[in-house]
Amino acid sequence: MINGTRAVVIGAPASGSGKTTVATGLMAALARRGTVVAPFKVGPDYIDPGYHTLAAGRPGRNLDPVLVGEAQIAPLARHGSAGAEIAVVEGVMGLFDGRLADGAGSTAHVAGLLGAPVVLVVDCRGQSRSLAAVLHGFRSFDPAVDVAGVVLNRVGSSRHEDVLRAAAEEVGLPVLGALPRRDALAVPSRHLGLVTAVEHGAAATAAVDAMAELVAEHVDLDAMVALASPLPSGASWSPADAIGGRARISVSEHRYPRTAVFGGAAFTFGYAEHVELLAAAGSDVVVVDPLRDEALPDGTTALVLPGGFPEEHVAALGANAPLRAAVRALAASGAPVHAECGGLLYLCGSLDGAPMCGVLPATAAMTGRLTLGYRDAVAVSDSAVFTTGQRVAGHEFHHCAVTPGAGTDAAWAWRGGRPEGFVVGGVHASFLHTHPAGQPEAVARFVAASRPARTTPRSHW
Repeated sequence: MINGTRAVVIGAPASGSGKTTVATGLMAALARRGTVVAPFKVGPDYIDPGYHTLAAGRPGRNLDPVLVGEAQIAPLARHGSAGAEIAVVEGVMGLFDGRLADGAGSTAHVAGLLGAPVVLVVDCRGQSRSLAAVLHGFRSFDPAVDVAGVVLNRVGSSRHEDVLRAAAEEVGLPVLGALPRRDALAVPSRHLGLVTAVEHGAAATAAVDAMAELVAEHVDLDAMVALASPLPSGASWSPADAIGGRARISVSEHRYPRTAVFGGAAFTFGYAEHVELLAAAGSDVVVVDPLRDEALPDGTTALVLPGGFPEEHVAALGANAPLRAAVRALAASGAPVHAECGGLLYLCGSLDGAPMCGVLPATAAMTGRLTLGYRDAVAVSDSAVFTTGQRVAGHEFHHCAVTPGAGTDAAWAWRGGRPEGFVVGGVHASFLHTHPAGQPEAVARFVAASRPARTTPRSHW
C-alpha cells in the first residue's frame, strides 16, 4: 500500500531545548492554513499528545518501539496519519537518548524506522559559532540519521541570529527558522511534567495559539513541508486485524459488552489505540468523567481506569460517592476492571486521606520520590487482562506509594523490583502503563471476559 503522507521529526540535543514549542506550533500553524496534520510523540508521554490534539484537530498518538516493538512503528504511523498530508513527530529528550546505551526507543531510532528527516531545535542561549560544532556532531554521530535542518531557538538579537546562521552554513545545514526568546510561552507544570491540556482548558488553547503564531512568523513552513519525506510504504496497523475480528466476539454470540473508560481532567493518560481495540473486540465504549458523572452507563460490563492526576482532584473524586459506590459494586460483581497508575489510586480505600472506591484493600499517598522508567514485566497472576507468565514491556511514572492490605495477588514482577500491583476477582490494577497496541490479545481477553451472561441481540445489527 502506498501512503501519501510525508513525515518530519522534530528533535533536539537535549530536553528543554524547545521541541514542544516548535512541534506543537508547527502542527497548529500548518493546520490553520488548511494542511491536514497527523500529530505524533516519541515515547510513552501522555501530556504532549493532548496539546498536539488541540493543535492539529486530530488525536495525538505515540510512537514507542520499546512498548510496541519496532516493527509496529511504521504501521502505527500509517494508521494515525490516514488522510493526512504531513505527519509531525515530536521527539523525546535528546536526539539519541533512549532506554539503554544503544538508544533504543530514542527519537533517532524512531526517525530511522520512519525514514524521516530530523529537524534539530537548538537552544542557542550562550553560544554563537560553537553552534557549528554542535550541529556537526549531531549530523556525523550516526550517518543513518538524516539531520536535515535546524531551528534556532531563544535567539537574543538580530546580530545573534546572523552569527548563528553563519555557523549553520559552515556545516551545510539549512536554518528553517529562528525563534526569539519569549517567556510568555511557558506552560504550567507540576510533578509529572506539564499540566494536561484538558485540565488547562482555555489557557491550553491560548498556549497552542501562541506557539502557532510564533512558528508561523519565524519558521519557513513551506521549507519544512518540502523537507518532509514520504512514510514507508506498507500496510497500516488495523485494530480489527490486531484483535482478530470483532464478529467472532459479538455478532456470532449476540453478546454485547459495554466498557466504561474513565476520562476528563482526572484521567487523561490513555492511548487512542486502546479505545479502537476495545471497539474492534466488540465492546461499546462509553467515556465517563468522574468529576461530572455520578453513575456508570447502563449496561456497563467492564471498566478501564487509565492513569492521570487523580491526586489533583482528590476532593472532587472523594465527594462523588454515587460513582464510587457504582465502581465498587461493579468490581464486586466480578466484572473485569483494568486500572493503571492513577486508576489504581482511585480503586484504593483512600488517597491522601480522601475516600476513594475501596475496591482494593490498600491506601495511597503522594510522596516526594519519583519512580520512573521502562520495565520488562512478567505477569505473576492470571487476570481478566493477562495470563501468568505473559511478558510485556511497560513504563512507570509516578510520585505515589500504595500500602497494601491482605487478600490480593500481585500483578507483575520484574528484575530488581518487588512484586507489584493487585489481582483480585476481575480487577487488575498496577502502576505499570502498557500500550495496548503491543498486547492486543490482552484487550481481546478483557472484552471476552466482560460479555454478559444473557443473550440479547441489538436492533441495529
